[in-house]
Amino acid sequence: MITHSELTEQLKKHFGFDIFKGNQEAIIQNVLNGRDTFVLMPTGGGKSLCYQLPSLIMAGTGIVISPLIALMKNQVDAMRNFSEEDGIAHFLNSSLTRQASDAVKGDILSGKTKLLYVAPESLTKEENIDFLKQLNISFYAIDEAHCISEWGHDFRPEYRRIRPIINEISVAPLIALTATATPKVQHDIQKNLGMLGAEVFKSSFNRANLYYEVRPKTNSVDKDIIKFIKSQGEKTGIIYCLSRKKVEELAETLSMNGVSCLPYHAGMDSAVRTENQDKFLMEKVQIIVATIAFGMGIDKPDVRFVLHYDMPKSLEGYYQETGRGGRDGGEGQCIAYYAYKDLDKLRKFMQGKPVAEQEIGNQLLLETQAYAESSICRRKLLLHYFGEEYTKDNCGSCDNCMKPRKFIEGQELLSLVLETILEVREKFKAEHIVDILKGNATSDIKSYQHDELDNFGSATDEDEKLLHAVIRQAMIAGFLSKDIENYGLLKITPGGKAYLEKPQPFPIVKDNEFEDDDDDASAKTSGGTCAADDVLFSMLKDLRKKLSKKLEVPPFVIFQDPSLEAMATSYPITMDELQNIPGVGAGKAKRYGEEFLKVIKEHVRENEIIRPEDLRVRTVPNKSKLKVSIIQSIDRKIALDDIAMAKGLEIGELLDEIEAIVYSGTKINIDYFLQEVMDTDRVDEIFYYFNTAETDKIEPALNELGDDDFSETEIRLVRIKFLSEIGN
Repeated sequence: MITHSELTEQLKKHFGFDIFKGNQEAIIQNVLNGRDTFVLMPTGGGKSLCYQLPSLIMAGTGIVISPLIALMKNQVDAMRNFSEEDGIAHFLNSSLTRQASDAVKGDILSGKTKLLYVAPESLTKEENIDFLKQLNISFYAIDEAHCISEWGHDFRPEYRRIRPIINEISVAPLIALTATATPKVQHDIQKNLGMLGAEVFKSSFNRANLYYEVRPKTNSVDKDIIKFIKSQGEKTGIIYCLSRKKVEELAETLSMNGVSCLPYHAGMDSAVRTENQDKFLMEKVQIIVATIAFGMGIDKPDVRFVLHYDMPKSLEGYYQETGRGGRDGGEGQCIAYYAYKDLDKLRKFMQGKPVAEQEIGNQLLLETQAYAESSICRRKLLLHYFGEEYTKDNCGSCDNCMKPRKFIEGQELLSLVLETILEVREKFKAEHIVDILKGNATSDIKSYQHDELDNFGSATDEDEKLLHAVIRQAMIAGFLSKDIENYGLLKITPGGKAYLEKPQPFPIVKDNEFEDDDDDASAKTSGGTCAADDVLFSMLKDLRKKLSKKLEVPPFVIFQDPSLEAMATSYPITMDELQNIPGVGAGKAKRYGEEFLKVIKEHVRENEIIRPEDLRVRTVPNKSKLKVSIIQSIDRKIALDDIAMAKGLEIGELLDEIEAIVYSGTKINIDYFLQEVMDTDRVDEIFYYFNTAETDKIEPALNELGDDDFSETEIRLVRIKFLSEIGN
């Protein structure tokens, strides 16, 4: 066994460090002793060293199985920087030419290479298996080991095949490493890799230097992000979005508003993607806007903020992505924007997948929702999710702990919850328990005859969110546990049973309220949710009403409320500035703009208003490539459902795009399509409704016209025709 001083000497010699961090030394000793090793270490904790140093000390070549080619390149470059010999580390994957692959194999066979990185897909190739059989393998390191588990945030089926292939090549000690794993995922990894007897080294998941905050995702989210970035000076940050499309759009919007940023997602050309990543690492740009494809293995220590434009699909994903902030121990602000409808959209995307996969995905989304909406310490919630207890009542560095919280007594509700779980023999999930307490006679409740239970309807007057908060806080207090193996069934712990026998005060805090913005097209074109200057807003509404009577068109045809609100917030006084107002394109600005600009200019002059020019979000011109393509397709009279299919859109998403086009003042003609799908008298009836309506919103139209007689899609189609003909 190598001594402490000898190991420290090797650390100094190869890596220039004087001391080990956290569990590193114990982990390395375990590997050198030839034992299977499971490493749970948060991002920035120094996982790589746990196999890099042993590879240099042990005889033979260490094999690192890693999921990302970009990650491999970074790791290999890092190892070569510590050595005089370039052949010390190599990777073997699909990016190599035959000649390069042969050169790598030559270095390995000569004994120069101490560490070889392979992708799991490369590991399955017969020629690679045959080659690896020739080597003296010191150990296998499985990096990003959470990819093995279906319950992990980045499940990869090919990871499930690692153990049988290792058995075929040659048996050697295993090191599984991950930055995020719940107890369920940890067990999954060990079981699949056949290393249940491994020594487990678990570092604390608490990143004390990170600040956590969740903000409501309103229509002014872009403005909020721009204000935040500009308040940070030169500090670097990462913004995560769920879709490639949103990455491109947000990066373009930020660039137009003077933010130095670049996009990054898997759909980009690999050379451009690598170039963008390198520019960020070299600080040639301040911000990277990315999908979760960015960041694995990115060793930039001074990322000062991580923003989530969309809530991630799981708390594990969220934890890993926020973990890229403040890796040097310095400041790291983690701000997520939350809207329930985003999670609802993710649920819909899962439809059609196998039932078990949907069940897992739904549970992960429920945990994300609970984190976003809860009013208790975010650090406490996150650490509880990873099986770690945080004992402080106030962490002092999350939004929930930084604001005063109002506690209410939850003793009676907790007792009801515990009693009900026992009544149903601990065989149901939180949603079912809440339905019983609320007296919701759902089909499930009736089929199990749970509407006959004593506690059915015993909390009818309580808000469902409060009941969920009681359940969540009871879990953190140790009175309840969730049986993940069985789809999240609630179980009562010994502590919960003791509480039922002797109830005590149980103060709880209500969840945060997140109001969704209006989902209608009018909201989608909005740049804000309310006007900053109520007086000006009222004046602009009066002008619109006057013009409406004069031109004999409904007021919303001229400008919608959100556009007026934006005008009464940013005070545009030139035609160019007016066209930057959401929902105002060149056509509308030219047709109606002069009179509105006149009123705004006069108001600004009379009241000596300093206009917030620096806070005005310059929007990407509405005629983006997609919109231009849609307009061209409509001009060629291509059916709308065919256009949607060609663009990879749902019909509703296509209508969103077309509505944005007409609301901005561009005239289009979809009569050819309406004639195919609707009778003329139905079109006329809806058209007449909008001609006399006070609002263009869909819900009042459905109420007036009858939702049994007309569909939402029909009303939206005719609304497009109406706005284009009357307003443009």
